[in-house]
Amino acid sequence: MNKRTKSIIQFVVLLGVGILLTWLSLKSVWTERDKIADSFKSANYFWVGISMLISLLSHFLRAYRWNYLLKPLGYSVKPANSIGAVLVGYFANYGLPRMGELTRCTLVAKYDDVPFEVALGTVITERIVDLLLLLFIFLLTLFAQFKQLKDLANEYILTPLMSKLQAVAAHPTGMIILIVLIIGMIVGFMLVRKKLATVLKGKFGNIILGFGNGLSSVKDIDKKFQFIALSFAIWASYFYSLYACFFAFTGTSELGHSECLVLLLFGTFGVVFSPGGLGAYPAIITALLTATYHVDAISAVAFPWMAWTSQFILIVVLGLLSLIFLPIINKNKTTDELSL
Repeated sequence: MNKRTKSIIQFVVLLGVGILLTWLSLKSVWTERDKIADSFKSANYFWVGISMLISLLSHFLRAYRWNYLLKPLGYSVKPANSIGAVLVGYFANYGLPRMGELTRCTLVAKYDDVPFEVALGTVITERIVDLLLLLFIFLLTLFAQFKQLKDLANEYILTPLMSKLQAVAAHPTGMIILIVLIIGMIVGFMLVRKKLATVLKGKFGNIILGFGNGLSSVKDIDKKFQFIALSFAIWASYFYSLYACFFAFTGTSELGHSECLVLLLFGTFGVVFSPGGLGAYPAIITALLTATYHVDAISAVAFPWMAWTSQFILIVVLGLLSLIFLPIINKNKTTDELSL
């Protein structure tokens, strides 16, 4: 199976997951579809517009921050090319997750002569920094919404797990099967441990080493404080872009910063499960709004779909415009290459 076929299969599977989650999230409120449509009609689109502007700011900040990583390596990207590459990258992620990073690096390699490998290394560094900031958000959320997170863990993880274990313990046959499975897993691990160690030292070891090298490259940045400040500003923009959407609907207008932290944290994970978070993001946010914050079903469905759709429109429009204008603003470079 070649790489292209694998990419197509991955796209189809992830898209299928997104469509399934979309269907599941809408199925329970389908009888209320007229009310949901009315809530979209009566929504305060001033706040939706503010949300989109804040989101656009985050993309500009990410594009601007990129040069802080490239400069120590002896490269730089023109501002127009940087923001264009970032927007096209986000646009590509709606087609296939993580395709955006490759597209982004390909564009700056073409227009700014930044070697693809160098650009990719800086993007990996960005992702490491984002991961650390997401961990910071988790700790902040844990402090601000400890009871809510504890209740979520009890309801969706601990209680179902204990129920299943008790059900297995109540049936001797099930207990025997469970013990056999555990023993089988231990024996299987012992048999393949050497091969597993080789794999970890090979491909996965290199990945871990690459992450370490990427993170250590931050030390070479000339203006570390500005880089850190920009990184926090990017995530603050994500936060307030979501927060502004609260005021678009009556049912979510009373939610505050603490609730927004929880939605941002879990919503970020939702984007991983399907292209651009299709289906997964609204499903997760709807579940949190109804189960944890007791928001009415109509607002709980309308809010995440409004937040997701507004960002989707923003990225599609700006991504397509970037694809059109990047060759135009780099016309001289293209002409010079052809003359050579």
